[in-house]
Amino acid sequence: MSGVIVTGPPKADTKDVEALAGFGVATVSEAMGRTGLLGPQIRPIQQGVRVAGTAVTVLSWPGDNLMIHAAVEQCGEGDILVVTTTSPSTDGMFGELFATALRRRGVRGLVINAGVRDTQELRETGFAAWSRAVSAQGTVKATGGSVNVPVAIDGQVIRPGDVILADDDGVVVVPRERARETAEKAGAREAKEAAARAAFLDGQLGLDRYGLRETLKRLGVEYKTYEEYAGEGR
Repeated sequence: MSGVIVTGPPKADTKDVEALAGFGVATVSEAMGRTGLLGPQIRPIQQGVRVAGTAVTVLSWPGDNLMIHAAVEQCGEGDILVVTTTSPSTDGMFGELFATALRRRGVRGLVINAGVRDTQELRETGFAAWSRAVSAQGTVKATGGSVNVPVAIDGQVIRPGDVILADDDGVVVVPRERARETAEKAGAREAKEAAARAAFLDGQLGLDRYGLRETLKRLGVEYKTYEEYAGEGR
C-alpha cells in the first residue's frame, strides 16, 4: 500500500472552532440537520470531557501504526488526530507514548476507528480519546498509508482541517466551510432549548409547547379512561 503525506492543508478558523467548543455534540449535530455524527461505537475512554479541534487525518493499514508516527509531525496546536484503517481493526494502535508526543505539540485529543491501549495512563495524563475498541494487542510499523487526506468513519467523510467536536455523547464532524454557520445555528438552538427548559420548570408540557396533541390526534391516538379501556375486553 503506497500513500501520501499532505502538508499544510486549510483549516477551520480558530475562532469558529472555539465557538463550537461551547456546545455539545448533540446540539451541533441537530444544528446541521441531524448530520455529521460518527457512529455510536466510537466511545470515549473518559467521562466529563469535551474537546474541539481541527482534524489531522490518518489512513492506516489495520494492525500497523506507522502512519500515526508520520502524522505526529503534521500535528500542531489545536488539532485532533483522526485515525481509521483500510479494513476493520480493533488492535491497540495508540497508547501513552503517542499521547506524550502529541501533548507536546498541543494536540487536544484522538478519534480512532480502531483500538487504543494504556487507557489508565491516558486518563491520568488528561489526554482525551474516543475509540472503537480498547485492546492491549500491539501493532507493527511496516505498511505505508496516508496523512491529511479525506477519510470516512461510519459513513461520515472527514477532511483535514474540518472541525471535530467530541464529548460523552460521541463525535461529530463539521465541514470547515460550515463551522461559523453551524456555531451560529447551535447558539440559536441552545437559546431555544433554554426557553423550553424554563417553560418545563414552570410546569408546561411538551405536548402543549410543541403542539403535539394535534399530532397524536392526526395519528389516531385516542384518550380513554381505564374503565373504557378495560371494558373493551383487553
